[in-house]
Amino acid sequence: MNTPAIVARNLTRRFGTFTAVDHISFEVQSGEVFGFLGANGAGKTTAIRMLTGLLAPSEGEATVAGYDIRTAADRVRERIGYMSQRFSLYDDLTVRENIRLYGGIYGLQDDEIARRSEVMLGELEFTPPVTAMVRALPLGWKQKLAFSVALLHQPAVVFLDEPTGGVDPITRRQFWELIYRAAAKGTTVFVTTHYLDEAEYCDRLSIMVDGKVAALGTPAALKAEFSVASLDDVFVTLARGTASSGERSP
Repeated sequence: MNTPAIVARNLTRRFGTFTAVDHISFEVQSGEVFGFLGANGAGKTTAIRMLTGLLAPSEGEATVAGYDIRTAADRVRERIGYMSQRFSLYDDLTVRENIRLYGGIYGLQDDEIARRSEVMLGELEFTPPVTAMVRALPLGWKQKLAFSVALLHQPAVVFLDEPTGGVDPITRRQFWELIYRAAAKGTTVFVTTHYLDEAEYCDRLSIMVDGKVAALGTPAALKAEFSVASLDDVFVTLARGTASSGERSP
């Protein structure tokens, strides 16, 4: 049996007396599209920062791409890609310059960057000139390019933090086709989103509430578990449970 791409065991992060991530445990298999959901403040970003080796856990353990996030954070970062809605490409550089920059950061040689970028742009059917400034690209092209650049070094796992925020529904669907293509090649995709229709596209989901994993399973299994018709209803059910039990103080 293949080793899971991500394993978290009782992963916890505290800031003083506030527990942002509270003993979460899950596994993500190689090539899986795994949705990591939750309202703002649920602990998703803190968890991702730990899994990407940017923040040390207060307690618990995790491995990503086979490496321990505590003892081999540098190796973790070598084996992952990352893309966020807030920052992905440099607007004041051209398309070609961004590709060269990230290829160099990922440790690729110039000839390999050239070869992979040609293949990447061809698969994207990228129509703007590579000499165009990134700030001049339509948002949809910018997001699809950013995702492809995050895969340039062929990482084992790619983390996508709300990657489709602000793009139109057609572009969102095209973006998910890129996700499926990457997963089919064996890349594990760990994605956060506020669009619950997108969550339906994931192989499995975890839903965080107040720093804990409140639900975990396939979209169909979660709807069956909560006896509801949609993932929106699952969220509402979990939110009502949180409201009835009281909010944590920060």
